[in-house]
Amino acid sequence: MAGKILSGAALLGLLACIPCAATGSDIGLLIDEIMVGVHRSDVNRARDRYRHPKETLLFFGLRPDMTVVEIAPSRGWYTEILAPVLHSRGQYFAALSPITETTPAALKKNDADYRAMLATAPKMYGNVKLAILVPGALQVAPPGSADLVLTFRNVHNWAKAGTAEAMFKAFNDALKSGGVLGVVEHRARPETSFQQQIDSGYMTEAYVVETAQKAGFRLVNKSDINANPKDTKDYPGGVWTLPPTLRNGDENRELYLAIGESDRMTLKFVKP
Repeated sequence: MAGKILSGAALLGLLACIPCAATGSDIGLLIDEIMVGVHRSDVNRARDRYRHPKETLLFFGLRPDMTVVEIAPSRGWYTEILAPVLHSRGQYFAALSPITETTPAALKKNDADYRAMLATAPKMYGNVKLAILVPGALQVAPPGSADLVLTFRNVHNWAKAGTAEAMFKAFNDALKSGGVLGVVEHRARPETSFQQQIDSGYMTEAYVVETAQKAGFRLVNKSDINANPKDTKDYPGGVWTLPPTLRNGDENRELYLAIGESDRMTLKFVKP
């Protein structure tokens, strides 16, 4: 069936056929079908070649019967895949950033778009639970409830805000013993200064690993699934120079499109 555009009803019917103890092959086929579901936009499908969702989620060990927390899902790119996988037998938590009067308009729009996406497909997303990321009182899911916590390209934002250690501690609190933290982040060159990391949006693997270890995690594996050797990481506008942001507009647009999205680390941690 892969390659066809699946309706929402057909996709939910497929989900019901996947056994609770799905094998790696089962979950891989399921992700394949979800990736071509009608609920996904053409724009989002076009980014699969940069983000490798199937390979990334299999690397982190996703199963349909898990409790999974995605941190700061933005407009829901990964939600389109995770929520259907977990719809019937698992639980998906979306931990959203708080919206206040001082929140930038672009982030307010992302939040509104995300909530609208959930509301437009209740059969697909009706089982999604929302949490709010509140520094100082951070709880992304009930303590010790999660099998898997996932964060995609967010660490640089927390590093800039000075909340990275609190975030990783909250992830640890949410996970069961033996639970997995999966991190995908723009990858800086080793020895890049912390200020340059903040300015460019590229973080070193050493910073991410050290921050996770301080929170009690153990690094168990890493992958180059999301590596991009074309990314030179030396743009005046930082990582936002590349797609999808294309900060410079039409200036050198074809060059940046040819490079593609950023070079990214993919790290798997475990809570002992």
